[in-house]
Amino acid sequence: METETDKSSVLEVARQLTELMIEKNIAAMNKIVDKNFTLTHITGYVQSKKEWFSEIETERMKYYSYKEVKTSVEIDGNKGTFVGQNILDARIWGSRNNWRLQQTMQLEKRNGKWIILKSVATTF
Repeated sequence: METETDKSSVLEVARQLTELMIEKNIAAMNKIVDKNFTLTHITGYVQSKKEWFSEIETERMKYYSYKEVKTSVEIDGNKGTFVGQNILDARIWGSRNNWRLQQTMQLEKRNGKWIILKSVATTF
């Protein structure tokens, strides 16, 4: 039963991150990602949390909306892996597109809360 609850919680926090990106709510994003969080872009570029948040604040990365296609969650003790496929409407460094993104996030349960450690984006 706990595994199903954890899976739901991981799914919720992953969706929440995407919603907060669209809302440009850096303060709330900061509460659900690790201090050493990294985002690996489809280009392979690994971006620090500080740099990514700055890009969102300045709208060099602007997220408009998303449509969820498919998700899966695996739990192993206090570790979790989320894989989500979305069609993401975003303008990244000047190019706006409906990106077919697959996000693979690694999470860790700390004090009863799931924290996103890193996210790796690929296309699907």
